Amino acid sequence: MSSPAAAHTLEYDMSLPVGELNTGPRLRNVLYEKRNAIAYVTINRPKVLNALNRSTWLDLRSAFEDARDDASVRGVILTGAGDKAFVAGADISELAHVSSVEAEASSRFGQAVLYLIEDLGKPVIAAINGFALGGGCEAAMACTIRIAVPQAKFGQPEVKLGLVPGGGGTQRLPRLIGKGRALQLILTGGLISAEEAHRIGLVNEIVPATELIPRAEAILREIAANGPIAVRYALEATNKGMETSQSEGLALEASYFGLCAGTEDKNEGTLAFLEKRAPQFHGR
Repeated sequence: MSSPAAAHTLEYDMSLPVGELNTGPRLRNVLYEKRNAIAYVTINRPKVLNALNRSTWLDLRSAFEDARDDASVRGVILTGAGDKAFVAGADISELAHVSSVEAEASSRFGQAVLYLIEDLGKPVIAAINGFALGGGCEAAMACTIRIAVPQAKFGQPEVKLGLVPGGGGTQRLPRLIGKGRALQLILTGGLISAEEAHRIGLVNEIVPATELIPRAEAILREIAANGPIAVRYALEATNKGMETSQSEGLALEASYFGLCAGTEDKNEGTLAFLEKRAPQFHGR
């Protein structure tokens, strides 16, 4: 079934100028497992607060491509290893030595990985267990929903290094919290608390650390109870609509509504409602 937004899909070069793609079994910096229709992606560099280097970006791409292509996976939880950081930003030891050309290529590749996460067609929950700075904040913003522990901190401190955000921070942050608030965070390089992030709409929920993963699982189970085609198209309609005018977005919405109306899931969902029973969706 084709998507009416196909013509609006943003194109990215998913190649990297140096290095090779890590396949699932060879992931070095990311833990990846699948249980009960949920894929768990854990950035596993706790000694450097899960900082993102080139190898980690490659691992993330491999994990999310697998989650995208596995029909048994209905949602993904992205988190960081340890109890201090989700992702504390880019690996500065690597970043300090890149040229202008290499930096732009790395930015484009990171953007492509985060666009893969955002456009996965399945919900992705960012379970933010600590610092979410720079690329960490950008990774969280690419996710569908963000939940955080009370001690989490958020920010885009790239200007303190003489840089600008390179993983979508200048684009997703204003769309999520508004231009004025986004510019204050980006231009000052300051950090905000989980409470403030929740107040301004950057975070959906704040939960105790012991409830972080269980709450993410509960949200995904609630979503998975719905029609999978409808969930995918609702995600696409929202994401693509944010890139267009409201009138164009409404046209997209109507197209998706029509596509859903022609599915077996729609017939099952409406019949189940009328018969006062739980629907049995099959993604058809």
